[in-house]
Amino acid sequence: MYSQIIDTIKEYETIIIHRHVRPDPDAYGSQLGLKYLLQHNFPEKRILAAGEHDFTLDFLDFPDQVEDGDFDGALVIVTDTANTERVDDQRYQNGEKIIKIDHHPNDDAYGDLLQVDTNASSASELIYELFTYGQEQENWEMPDMAARLLYAGIIGDTGRFLFPSTTEKTFKIAGELIKYNFSRDELHNGMYEMERKLLHLQGYIYQNFVMNESGAAYVKITKDVLKDFDVTASETSLLVGSLGNVKGLKAWVMFIEEDAEIRVRLRSKGPVINGLAKEFGGGGHPMASGATAYSWEEAEQVIERLTKICAS
Repeated sequence: MYSQIIDTIKEYETIIIHRHVRPDPDAYGSQLGLKYLLQHNFPEKRILAAGEHDFTLDFLDFPDQVEDGDFDGALVIVTDTANTERVDDQRYQNGEKIIKIDHHPNDDAYGDLLQVDTNASSASELIYELFTYGQEQENWEMPDMAARLLYAGIIGDTGRFLFPSTTEKTFKIAGELIKYNFSRDELHNGMYEMERKLLHLQGYIYQNFVMNESGAAYVKITKDVLKDFDVTASETSLLVGSLGNVKGLKAWVMFIEEDAEIRVRLRSKGPVINGLAKEFGGGGHPMASGATAYSWEEAEQVIERLTKICAS
């Protein structure tokens, strides 16, 4: 499949790369890492990264301003996005051809070409595999900026190599990426340092989470709580793993209230929870998924389902 992807890339003068809404380091890592990789090896082509920027990822990079006309006759590549509803910037459909590169379950097999591997730790790992094929067959080179972004994506989606998705291949790829010229200390600080207000909110989470006998836990972060701590809904993404060290905990959900919806962030240390996420219009990995609720009554339904999953 990588040979077909590279052959298709060669055919187009304009390539627009998309990723999912509410981006995380792997979304940016795979999208922008691929952008710099292609720019370096195809300097004559126009390579753009679409989507709304999340300021919490300023330390990584920024997407481009993409105009409607840019999609005319363009190749669209979507990374790290399982289903079409989650593609950031729905104009992706206006391109001439679509390539999907992803590591989530392929429930929505969109695109003209698909490279989906659920055994990969991250979409960034798949972009590195694309690079190695291009290196062997086309003498591709890896620029330092691309290496930095792909490394960030792998670090982010493996929880610094702690998650079960981390494989021997993941370590080997990370070992190759750190040979490039970028500061790991600076990158790690950008990913994991927190402002005091976030640490204070983390303390609130530890004091207010509820865990039941099944090993399921939840915490509700309302708009009033966000206001009290002067934290945005996006910034809470840095705290979703906070409960992972709680003894006896099997899986947990963090609810973050916004104006029109409630973000549902699910994490697990064993039970598979992406099926639950799909029930509420979301999806993701077996141990890390997201969804949306539109009332606190619906949030209670999520808690009930999570409790049953942990009890079974």
